[in-house]
Order: sequence, then structure tokens, then C-alpha cells
Amino acid sequence: MSKAPVLFVSHGAPTFALEPGMAGPKLTEFGKHLKDVKAILIVSPHWETPQVEVTTGETFATIHDFYGFPKALYELQYPAKGSPFFAQQVIQLLSNGGIEARPNTDRGLDHGAWVPLRYLVPDASLPVFQVSMPAGLDVAGAYQLGRLLAPLREQGVMILASGSLTHNLGEFRLGLDAPQSYVTEFVNWVKEALADNDDDRMLAYRETAPHATRAHPGDDHFLPLLVALGAHDNQDAFSVIEGGVTYGFLSMDSFVWQ
Repeated sequence: MSKAPVLFVSHGAPTFALEPGMAGPKLTEFGKHLKDVKAILIVSPHWETPQVEVTTGETFATIHDFYGFPKALYELQYPAKGSPFFAQQVIQLLSNGGIEARPNTDRGLDHGAWVPLRYLVPDASLPVFQVSMPAGLDVAGAYQLGRLLAPLREQGVMILASGSLTHNLGEFRLGLDAPQSYVTEFVNWVKEALADNDDDRMLAYRETAPHATRAHPGDDHFLPLLVALGAHDNQDAFSVIEGGVTYGFLSMDSFVWQ
């Protein structure tokens, strides 16, 4: 069996669940080719814990962890099934790598997980489980987390790292429409670094990427990309799922290694 893919997805604003735009149909098309995938491991910045936790439950509640959005968003449900078997394997893998992870039987799926899953696996037919991001995680730690998770790919577990390629929420108030030039420049820099397979350049993005501070005032939504980067290897083919830009500042591009 070939390795399962690694996917970094920009999950955008919660309204992405109702407004597929350019990105939604492309993620759905990508999801049609996941027939050999046995489970999906998810990392999202919307689940942060003091130490790493892994969902081991059989089912998930749909967490509506956002405020002030249309009522229809709060009525959406994603009836995902868990994967306790692979979740326990992750706990062991992390332990072997020096990271103590604790099982969590009750945690539901945050919107960083279920919103992209609605497009990737609309019928919720694939089992999923989630790994939390530990408080204080930095770029090197995120990359190492991906390295430790990578062996799951050999068993058919797809790694879905959900974040945002650009994420300056303070710019919502500006009422922007056209993509901002800094977004384009930052996104192009990331695409070039990834296409060049230059992990070191990516890990130093704060110092080397144009407009890094404006694109990401904090690291939280960029760290999942570094988890994905850590989970890929040099034999993977890299490709881009073009998603456009929403609200003028949220890039919706996603990246695949397979």
C-alpha cells in the first residue's frame, strides 16, 4: 500500500462551512481520491492543551467554537466516527519520541477540523481522530511533532494539518475585498520554499519571509503547516490546491504531499 498523503488546509473563517468559494469544491475533488486512506489524523490550532492529548473516543460532538456568526452555522453537524486503534498508536509513537500524550475520550471536533472535513469527506465515512497542539509549541516543536507522526502514513493514516496560510484577523475590521499585495507576496514565498523542499527556510519564516509579522501576528495558525512539513519526506510530490483569498487577507490555499 502506498503512503497516505499529508494535507495542509487553510480552513479560513467559520463561514467557509457555508460559503465554499473556490476552495471547497477543490477539496471535495481531492477527497474523492482518498479511497485507500484508513483514517485521518487532524491537527488544528483550535485545540490547545497544556500537554499533548489525543482523542480516543468512538464518536465526536461538533464543537461550534465561534461567536457572532449566522444561526445556520450553529446548526451544522459533522457526524464523525473516531479511530481509537490509531489514536492509541499515536500515543505510543509520541511516547517513543519523548512526548507524553494523554488520551481524551470526550473531546469533540473543533471547527478547524470539521469545517474542512465537510468538504473532504462529506459523508463522514472515514474515521478521524485529533492530536492537540501543546501550549508553548514553537516552529521547531511543530516540525518535530510532524516527524513523529509521519510513520502513521505507512499504515494508511492521512495527516490533515488545518491552519491558515495567512491569518491577521485584525484586518476583518478593514472591510477589505481585493487580495492585499502583502498576502500575495507572502503566499508566493511559502509556495516557492515548499516547492524547493527547503525546510530550513520554512522554519526561519519569521526572519526570511516577506510580511511575516503582518501575515501572522502569532504563530498558531502557521504551526500546522510546519507539522505537515515535518510529516512529509523527499519522495513525496508537492502540489498546491489553489483556494483564492477571502476577505482580502485570508489565503485559502492548501498543500498536498503524496
